[in-house]
Amino acid sequence: MRKTIGIIGGMGPLATADLFRKLIENTDAASDQQHLHVVIDNDPTIPDRTAYLLGRGSDPYPAMLKSAQRLQSMGAQLLLMPCVTGHSYWEALRRSLTAPLLNMLTVTCESMAKAGIRKAALFATTGTVRTAIFDRVCAHYGLELLKPNEEDQQAVMDLIYKGVKTGVRAYDTAPVSAIAEKLLSAGAQTVILGCTELPIAYERFGLDFPRIDPTLELARKAVSLAGGKLKAL
Repeated sequence: MRKTIGIIGGMGPLATADLFRKLIENTDAASDQQHLHVVIDNDPTIPDRTAYLLGRGSDPYPAMLKSAQRLQSMGAQLLLMPCVTGHSYWEALRRSLTAPLLNMLTVTCESMAKAGIRKAALFATTGTVRTAIFDRVCAHYGLELLKPNEEDQQAVMDLIYKGVKTGVRAYDTAPVSAIAEKLLSAGAQTVILGCTELPIAYERFGLDFPRIDPTLELARKAVSLAGGKLKAL
């Protein structure tokens, strides 16, 4: 039995569109009718997650919960949240909902463990880094996590906020590429694109270091769980 997927969107809008596109592209369908039913609540007024976690903004949780509840009211039976920092609220959301909320971090770490990865670098928002939400999930799967130093972390944040969220089409990614090389030289086998704007940056700006895309991992897991036919990679 196929399930309706609901996307808690707007965090940000491009990341939401990227997840929807990857759901479609990873479904093996020969016609429109063979694709899955997806409902999206793209609410960009949800307060910035990192700003709140760093003590500079409004609590996003009430708006996130309202979005999830709207999706449930529209018939969503499997919920997805294309925002890694938003997973700081995953447990509270999960407990308040009747539909299951798939955990993007868990899905990503499962995939890395199956691929034999034991050490990875994390590119993410400062909110994700400071709350250590990825660290805890990686530790559960026996994965060692390397992270940029404070100066390098700011370069990653600039790529997210100035390179993608502002909508620019050209951006100097040399600093971020150098950071990736530094962490790979320190033993990381791959770089986790641990903010859902980063897969967009990777594609848009032609980055080429080894990476794992949590949005793609989430999309493929969701297609399987929702009863779609998963396209082979």
